[in-house]
Amino acid sequence: MSALWTAGVAGLLFALGLGLGGMTDPARVQGFLDFTGAWDPTLAFVMGGALAVHAPLSWLIRRRSAPVLAPAFPSLSSSQVDRRLLAGAALFGVGWGLAGYCPGPALASLASGTGLVLLFVVSMFGGMWLFGWWERSRAPTSQPQGGLSHP
Repeated sequence: MSALWTAGVAGLLFALGLGLGGMTDPARVQGFLDFTGAWDPTLAFVMGGALAVHAPLSWLIRRRSAPVLAPAFPSLSSSQVDRRLLAGAALFGVGWGLAGYCPGPALASLASGTGLVLLFVVSMFGGMWLFGWWERSRAPTSQPQGGLSHP
């Protein structure tokens, strides 16, 4: 089975799990974040179940010399907590708390056909595009300074 098919099946299983766990319901997610009102612990149980599966599998996978469907494990470009990481995490958290969706459940919820989910997903992709555009506009150009460049 190719890596693309494996990723597709994993994505479908993830979407099914999100649906079965009720994580495609923004009210359930917002209920988890409402500590002073009617707190809903469902998300904690979903996270606990995910950690119970991930922890032993992660341990087993790290003992391998290479992944099953790739020649090598990817290397992390950075493991430092910096201003950009903290700002991105804060923005993600605020958006998640306000909308009740994060990217995975929002994409899985598109199957419901609800207009608010579509608006969220379009806004999410618009924000991703806008961030990419902003990053590209701030990147230094590779044009040599002074003189003309020849192909």
